[in-house]
Amino acid sequence: MCTGVPAFAQYVEHRGNDVTSPLHLLKPAYVTPYGETKMADVKASLDRIYSYLDKTTPFELIDKVSGKVVSDLKKADSSSVFKPGDYRLTSYEWGVTYTGMLEVATATGDQKFKDYTVKRISFLANVVSAYQKYLKTNKTAVTPVRSVIDPHALDDAGSIAAAMIKTQRTGEVKADLRPVIDHYLNYIMTKEFRLKDGTLARNRPQPNTLWLDDLYMSLPAIAQMGVLTGENKYFDEAVKQYRLFAERMFNPEKGLYMHGWVQDMDPHPQFHWARANGWALMTKIELLDALPVNHPGRPYILQMLKAHVKGLAALQDGTGFWHQLLDRNDSYLETSATAIYTYCIARAVNKGWLDAKAYGPMALLAWNAVSTKINVNGQVEGTCVGTGMGFDPAFYYYRPVNVFAAHSYGPVLLAGAETYRLLQEHPFVMNDSSVQMYK
Repeated sequence: MCTGVPAFAQYVEHRGNDVTSPLHLLKPAYVTPYGETKMADVKASLDRIYSYLDKTTPFELIDKVSGKVVSDLKKADSSSVFKPGDYRLTSYEWGVTYTGMLEVATATGDQKFKDYTVKRISFLANVVSAYQKYLKTNKTAVTPVRSVIDPHALDDAGSIAAAMIKTQRTGEVKADLRPVIDHYLNYIMTKEFRLKDGTLARNRPQPNTLWLDDLYMSLPAIAQMGVLTGENKYFDEAVKQYRLFAERMFNPEKGLYMHGWVQDMDPHPQFHWARANGWALMTKIELLDALPVNHPGRPYILQMLKAHVKGLAALQDGTGFWHQLLDRNDSYLETSATAIYTYCIARAVNKGWLDAKAYGPMALLAWNAVSTKINVNGQVEGTCVGTGMGFDPAFYYYRPVNVFAAHSYGPVLLAGAETYRLLQEHPFVMNDSSVQMYK
């Protein structure tokens, strides 16, 4: 048995030799489809996800005892609940999903994706309005929109708020979203716990802890509020917060972020969890999308985007995926983070922030990998479940994966939308059997 050959190398039986056959044209036994990305296939994958999510995320209130639909929201009370589905309509994961649906609609022109978000966001705004009136005379009542009316964490507020602002800008929402948006932003800007220097923080699992995830749970909403209002204070705050996080959590030698940072922890272990790095990467994309072209913070954010993508590019697996712990190749390959990187890298290429020749092929490979995890039912497989923070490797290595982990759907929709655009803007060609981009 030969040694020194990578585990993924494949020997292909062939009757020719170097004189009689062009061996360099032998088709490799790729694990992930290679050089076969087509717009029609991307759209078919997105349609499967849509069909699954449209069926499994109903937007109705029902009486929790009788199961009857509460069609008149004026009659909603403490006995009313959301009609059960597979996912929660008010979770931060679904904020990403709402945004993903909007992006697919913009990329493909398929209105049904936009309708998915507009209908559910409008429904949520109307339910919140009804319960705000109900709570005036029933102050201690339990409601299905507690996380909206009384946010307790950035998870409750930022992702949904950003999606609401983007949805309002479609011009297709009849409900009044502004009171809910203002309420969310008030929580983020004035009520969330902060360190003494103003950095958004939490007191778990240790006092004075920074979660890399919180970049996405706050800054896109803040930046979108700047777009909505035209007020520079929101752009300035978003850039300031990003800088405060990055100065503590970005490892410039690796081009990666640690998942968590704890004040006064010394030495400080670094675990480069894939999805948290995804939230940080997507935050930079959101900021570059939102910041005015002349904002003084743009060059810094762009510089950090390039440094982060360079670090990630060196760690992409041969299958196209990235690992659960990015720099530990014996940790499992994870879908949601790979989808986030696909979206962000493809979008940065499409926007001209990254070189298409250098990064376009890896984005296509990543999409091809992600697409293999979309099953026939439109569910996304291979996604790590919700994850807290740990300071030992076993915590991350053994986090379960589950088809009902909500974290994958928004990123996969975003990845598909941007891959669709990438194939339009930067069509690839095969040159000596490799994917190349020239435009």
